[in-house]
Amino acid sequence: MKAVAVELGGRPGQRLCTELRLHGRRTALLGQLPAPAVPTRAPRILGIDEFAFRRGRTYGTVLVDIEASRPVDVLPDRETSTVASWLLEHPGAEIVCRDRLMAFTKATSQAAPDALEVADRWHLLQNFSTAVEKTCRRHRDCLRQPADADSDQQPIAPQSPLLDRIGQRHREVNELAATGMFLNAIGRRLCLDRKTVRRYRNKDLEGLLASAQDRGHNQLWRSVTRVTERHSWPV
Repeated sequence: MKAVAVELGGRPGQRLCTELRLHGRRTALLGQLPAPAVPTRAPRILGIDEFAFRRGRTYGTVLVDIEASRPVDVLPDRETSTVASWLLEHPGAEIVCRDRLMAFTKATSQAAPDALEVADRWHLLQNFSTAVEKTCRRHRDCLRQPADADSDQQPIAPQSPLLDRIGQRHREVNELAATGMFLNAIGRRLCLDRKTVRRYRNKDLEGLLASAQDRGHNQLWRSVTRVTERHSWPV
């Protein structure tokens, strides 16, 4: 069992055990592996990031030696006190590369005040994409104007099931609102939340379609950057 864990790790080892009709669950296999020794001093460039033991419920903290591209230690949670205690017990970090979690900011300020704090590459890209998105939203009206203001030709908006559904909902909400029906009654009729009904009533269709397209582009960008940059730690 230990040989399987060493060669294949958790899930691949579990699949092999299933084929061989052996009892070897992922956690049991990983329990066969001895934990590597933790150095007494932190690496010169220390990476700090959170990860999910169970997404949405239980989180831990991984500490990485950036220069060696190697994990140093794993902490059982992402609390300020836990990270700060580790930094106090393992001095020597000159640069701390971390995400934007406030607990990591406080821990570094408390336990390694002289260390230079930098953002990792993935969050730099995320901050940049968020700033670009906010700028485009503020100037959406002028960005949607035709290049030739005197032209009678209207731009053709790309169609999709999502945009068609938004147009239909916008039409239904405004038709019911024109009869004097209240937001809660419209929501019950169309099976929509009250806030959603208010948004469809108060915003013009062009703005709703532009928001939906922006969200789609933003989700695609985040997916691409997450795949390409999430596990890249810059020096």
